[in-house]
This record gives sequence, structure tokens and C-alpha cells, in this order.
Amino acid sequence: MTEIKPATDSAQHRRPPSLRDWLAPPVPGGALWGWAGPLLVTLLAGFLRFHRLSTPDAVVFDETYYAKDSLALLEFGWEHNSVKDADKLLIEQDSTDGIWAEGAAFIAHPPAGKWMIAIGEWLFGATPFGWRFMPALIGTLSVLILCRVGRRMTGSTLLGCAAGLLLAVDGLAFVTSRTALLDIFVMFWILAAFACLLIDRDLARRRLADKVEQSGGAGLGPFVMHWWRIPAGICLGMACATKWTGLYYAAAFGIMVVLWDAGARKAARVQRPHAGALLLESVPAFVSLIVVGALTYLATWWGWIFRPGGWGRGEVAANVLARPFEALPDLLAYHKAILDFHSGLETPHTYQSWPWDWPILRRPVAFYYTEPKTGCEAARCSQEILGIGTPAFWWGALVALIVLVGVWLLRRDWRAGAVLAGFLAGWLPWFIPAFGNRTMFLFYATPLLPFMALALALALGMLIGPARQETLDPAGDPLAAPGSRRVLGSALAGAYLLVVLANFAYLYPLLAAETIPYEDWHARIWFNSWI
Repeated sequence: MTEIKPATDSAQHRRPPSLRDWLAPPVPGGALWGWAGPLLVTLLAGFLRFHRLSTPDAVVFDETYYAKDSLALLEFGWEHNSVKDADKLLIEQDSTDGIWAEGAAFIAHPPAGKWMIAIGEWLFGATPFGWRFMPALIGTLSVLILCRVGRRMTGSTLLGCAAGLLLAVDGLAFVTSRTALLDIFVMFWILAAFACLLIDRDLARRRLADKVEQSGGAGLGPFVMHWWRIPAGICLGMACATKWTGLYYAAAFGIMVVLWDAGARKAARVQRPHAGALLLESVPAFVSLIVVGALTYLATWWGWIFRPGGWGRGEVAANVLARPFEALPDLLAYHKAILDFHSGLETPHTYQSWPWDWPILRRPVAFYYTEPKTGCEAARCSQEILGIGTPAFWWGALVALIVLVGVWLLRRDWRAGAVLAGFLAGWLPWFIPAFGNRTMFLFYATPLLPFMALALALALGMLIGPARQETLDPAGDPLAAPGSRRVLGSALAGAYLLVVLANFAYLYPLLAAETIPYEDWHARIWFNSWI
């Protein structure tokens, strides 16, 4: 998929690349278009997410928990038992006096995501715009990151922008970016970690190539430092500190990078590539991803650790330096209580669904629904926020993921493997028997969305076909697709993107709480299971 201008000299055309370019081919295209394209897609995503962000002017779905908990973090440093009347959260005064009930609150999720929501409330107050500001911002930045990730993986700015555009106009990404829930933050931190690991992969492979060319690849090969895995570990720690589902990604990405290291050493003709990856790079990878992630996770609990009164915390030691050590037994007990809560969460819910339902969008979640008396010209009006993905995107992604399974099995394409690892890390754990009949919802699939978009970008790239290359592939065949094939493939890819855009535009009133005639609302409910 990497687009490089064909060489004019036949000998140059057949010259193999340097080891450095072989291990980590440079991304083609200039920096201007490489940033301008993604920024344009991000501007579109930002407009969609911030336009009418305060609508509806009410607490929506689980905002009744997270908006209050976030406000409590600002006030106390830990979650507090707020009054049950959600409307009292909509305060105009600066003081929070009178909105709290007595006592610390037991919480089901760590505090990182709520601290992020709290930033918006600190900036704009306890208003719908305030508690939705950070989800909208994070949802917008996710599109930018995905554009750049897609560009790096496909070697094409256009395909990278296509991946970002798919995320920008997905209904579930749109809705979770406009409500104060936690899942959009989990998605963001996992995507950011994945982006850091991709950058590290390219830079480390280039350093490995330089060292092998200088000193050879005898024995285990040279040691290579992976600096970008440290910020990746921080991002994974933030994902886990938002929801524990980030743990599955930490495990999957940890295995993935060790396999990448072994593959790089094998491609560089290191004498013992697998032993070198295990003995020289697996331990530093564990420290960077798991240890750094664990420290980041603990840091997000600072308010509960250092301030008295949190649930299960009580008083704190007079010596500030002793408080983390004193808090450790209580924190472990707290985590056991959280684990017990999730293990026993089997309360039936109207909008619950199962993980095998998610890819086909069988049961979305109605975040908000009302029938206002005014706002449309019909006798009966509807206003809804339906947490559902854009069907053309989701159903297309399902096909693309199946294609990538075949690509990985037949060609061991690392890009297909990485995308599948990201998708399966967020989907397969929900099938674990230990979850049993646990209450689940479609929006739990939000972290899967970037990998679904990347799967489609890779599939569209295969549909279009690669441009002519300056060098030969390992089999000695020119990497090129006929011009007519690329024209037809490009037309089909463009047509598919237009279908996704049209599908999102059609569903937009149901996603953004627009007031429309009931008949128009009902026409957009394609299946009875969507009600």
C-alpha cells in the first residue's frame, strides 16, 4: 500500500532497500498533507461533537452517576453520596453546598475517567456542557490519532483519513463522545497506547537495523531500547484506571510487542531471534507496559489515598509520606469489593445485550427519549439519543475483520494481526464463563471502534491495490496493481464511504436528540429490537 514513485532506472528498480528501510519503510508523502488531511477530518469530527452539545439540557442515562462522581472528586478528592434527585446536579451557583448527602460512596469503576469529566466541570461548571466537554474533546482527538495511526499502518494518507472519517461518523462513537460516560475515555487511552507502540515499532526496528549493520547479528543480537513503550504504559494505566477492561489490552499488547521484537530480529537475520526477544526485550517491555501502567493506575487514586473520608479509607496518617503505605490494605479490600460487585452484577436491564449481538447491532441502548409537545410540525414528536453504531460501518467492518483473519493466516501480515489483536482484546473477554449472566450493553464495545475502522482501511487498501514500488517484494515480484484495477477499486472504496456518510446523516436525528415527527423517528427504527 506504500506509494513510492517508480524508478526511472531499471537497475535502481531492482535494487533491494537498505536493512533499515526493509525493516521500517518510511511513510510516503510530505508532512504538510500528512497533517493537513487528518486535521480536516478532525475538524469535521469536532464540529459534529460540539454542535448542540448541551442538548438535551438534562442528565442523560448514566450521567446521573458519573457527572455527580466527577463533581464530588473536585470537592472531596473521592466519590461522595450525592442526592438521588439528578436535577439538583444542575446548579448555577459556584458552591456545592446542599447537593450532597452524608457519607462516602462506593464506586464500581476507578477514578481516572471521572477525573477527566471533572476537568470540564471545573472549567464550565456543573452543566450539561461542562460534564460533556471532555468526552467531546477526547472523542475528537481520537479521530486525529486514528488518522495518523491509519496512515502509518497503510502507508497512505488517504486511507488513514478514511479510517478517521469512519470513526468520526460512527453513531456509537458520536453518542459516547457527547455523554458523560467512561467508555470513550477507555477507547482514547487504548488507541493512544496503540499509537505509541506503532511509533516505537518503527523507531526500534530502525535502531535494530543500524546496530546489526554495524556489529552483525550473531547470538542474541543487539539490545534495543524502546522509549515509546513508556508513554504506552502510561496510556494503558489510564485505560485500566478508567475501566478494568483495559487490563485485557495491556495483556494483548504486551504479547504483541514481544512477537514484534522477535519478528524484527528474524527479519534482520539475527542468529537467535526468539531467544533474543525473550531474554533482551521481554523484561523491559513488562516494566514499560505493566509496571509503569500499574504506577499510573495507583496515581489516579491520589485523592482517596491522601485525603481522609473516602469509602473504606477513614482517617489518614499524619505523615503524608506514610499515607500510600497505610492505604494499601484498605485499597486492596476496596478492589476486592469492586470485583465482587462486578462478578455479581446480573440485574436484568431493558437494554442489555450480549457480546455476540454487538457486531450486528441487535440491541442498542436508548440513552434518552421523550415526546415533547412542541418542536416539530406534527401532532406527535420524538426526541431521542440512541446509542447505536452506524450500520453501514459496523456491518462492513465485520466483513473486513473476517478478511483480515484470512490475510493473517495466509500471509502473517503484521498489520492484520495487530488490528485483530486490538479487536479481540476488547471483545473475547466478554465471553469468559466467569461473566456468566452479567449485565452487558452495546456501548461496552466502544473501545473496539478504532480497530474496526482500521480493519476497513486495510480492506479498502487491498481493494484498491498497491501502487507500483521501486523495490521488489521478498518473492521477487513487483508490488503493483494495474491502473484499471486501482481506478475501479478506488471508485468502490469511495462509494462505500459515501454510503457510510449517508447512513450516519440519516440516523443523525436519533443520535443527537433532534426533535422530529414521530413518523420520521419510527422510519429510522429498522428493527423492533432497536426500540
